[in-house]
Amino acid sequence: MKHISILVLEGATLTSIDGTHQLLSRANDFLNYYGQNAYYTIDLVGKKSLTSFNGGLYSVKATKDINEKFKTDLIIIPIICGDFETVIKTNAPIAEWMKEQYYKGAEIASLCVGSFFLASTGIIDGKECATHWASKNDFQVMFPAVKVLEDTIITDNAGIYTSGGTYSYLNLLLYLIEKHLGREISILASKMFEIDIERKSQTQFTIFLGQKKHSDTEVLKAQEFIENNSDKKITVDELCKKFSVQRRTFERRFKKSTGNSVSEYIQRVKVEAVKKQLETGRKTINEIIYDVGYNDRNAFRDVFRKYAGLSPFEYRKKFAV
Repeated sequence: MKHISILVLEGATLTSIDGTHQLLSRANDFLNYYGQNAYYTIDLVGKKSLTSFNGGLYSVKATKDINEKFKTDLIIIPIICGDFETVIKTNAPIAEWMKEQYYKGAEIASLCVGSFFLASTGIIDGKECATHWASKNDFQVMFPAVKVLEDTIITDNAGIYTSGGTYSYLNLLLYLIEKHLGREISILASKMFEIDIERKSQTQFTIFLGQKKHSDTEVLKAQEFIENNSDKKITVDELCKKFSVQRRTFERRFKKSTGNSVSEYIQRVKVEAVKKQLETGRKTINEIIYDVGYNDRNAFRDVFRKYAGLSPFEYRKKFAV
């Protein structure tokens, strides 16, 4: 038996709270169907009895208050939205309660950008964490002591679980169900809720945004130049000459500011340019590859698969308008 605490946070999304409750409750139903006892006891835990969502359009009633004395085995942080710093500040008492429970032996599962709330406690400093790909840069700025895994859907480390973007939290819940109840119940849940149980990466959904929240003006200018010239063959030496910096120094500063080497940044910008053409254009794949300055088609296909998780042909087939 495990006691589950689904946090009712101000600024959370109702769907992630209700979706989690439904999936874990149905796991209990599956066990009952097989003649077994329910495994999960589920409570909605908050700092007040009633919490409003979406400007008062919905309300959620907590079944337990953080001031009550009770033991919990797994705390689930829902997806949060809006200004992360405000959400963290507003829910500070719950963060303290969660931190205390973790040090008493409870595990924690963070859904999507619930990772910001988790990281605010400091308990994942020095650990790996997944989050929504679109929030990676902001997360790194706010919590530099945490290692963000860009393409990963699920992390499992020292009793802390995190998940990638938005509805990939369902994959984390299936992972936990399998860990607790076995593969058969997890597969049954995936079939009943029609969740792709084998999805392991969010790479194919990622849009490369670059990391521009830094103060290195030369690096910012280089980023802008790369992005405005995705159709040209750009070398590191060319950039160093253009911005009058030594290569070794420039590469170090670029990596520190953006999280990518110069060569990686150029590749990722070109991959994004190709993805847009594959989605909406009618040119052949080879023509598009030439358009971004590559003469070696096979080499670019390897680069594309590395950052898009699919071949150019597979990407077009899946995302073409």
